Amino acid sequence: MRGVIGRAFRWASERKDAAKAVAVRRAFERGGFKPWTPGYEGYKWDTIARHINEGDFERVVGTERYGYRIDERVVEYPWLLSRLPVGSGVLLDAGSSLNHLPVLEHPKVAEKKVFISTLAPEAFAHWQRGVSYVYEDLRSTHLAEATFDFVACVSTIEHVGLDNQKLYTADEAMRENAPDDYLVVVDRLRRLLRPGGVLYLTMPFGAYRNHGWFQVFDAVMLDRIVERFAPSSHSEEIFGYADDRWSRSDRERSSDATCFDINERGGYDDDFAAFSRAVACLELRR
Repeated sequence: MRGVIGRAFRWASERKDAAKAVAVRRAFERGGFKPWTPGYEGYKWDTIARHINEGDFERVVGTERYGYRIDERVVEYPWLLSRLPVGSGVLLDAGSSLNHLPVLEHPKVAEKKVFISTLAPEAFAHWQRGVSYVYEDLRSTHLAEATFDFVACVSTIEHVGLDNQKLYTADEAMRENAPDDYLVVVDRLRRLLRPGGVLYLTMPFGAYRNHGWFQVFDAVMLDRIVERFAPSSHSEEIFGYADDRWSRSDRERSSDATCFDINERGGYDDDFAAFSRAVACLELRR
């Protein structure tokens, strides 16, 4: 994603200079905590790192200003790491959402053999940590079946079959409009798991809308995913952003949730939501 890569690079550059990082953070705060302005990525990742390292997600989600004006990653990463087991194993990051040092350095991730499958190279590759990268379309992955103990597909499936040229790759062939292809990826990821393996799957949830480069999933689509995967067991959690915080929600309360897309809008909505206003988190065991 060109926009996200640029922001991540800026954040990494800021963090190399502690004084600059503090100055940018203070400017961001003085500017009113506006998402996607300079300092946002540092604020966001400082918050995420704190909560995944302290392991306090179950206790603090829903408390005052939890994830204040931060996109859904502030829920997705802590949710994933609260469920990923301790110990060794082979982990696939389907979509490269885990390709950030605060996540890769977390003990639950660092003690596993990590593979990352994503559409195109990014600004950072942590091969020195033993992470293996493959650049491909998840719908036609070259990875071997029944290889992985765990697959994490964090806010990736909503882009499958849509216009990935907009932000992720220069490949004209990736400018598509095949919104049902998310089910193809569900099939592929299931086959990549060993028997008993677990898929951790997250996506924007609410009132269905195709934004062109991603789509918001509704309850019918969640049911299709579960039916297609045919899990031996599964769980589902919905989280919503309202009242300046991320809290636990459910399908009914979040059924009308929408996304704020900074790429479409010049200003902000009244709640200053950074992106999704609800996210679905599924744990599916093969």
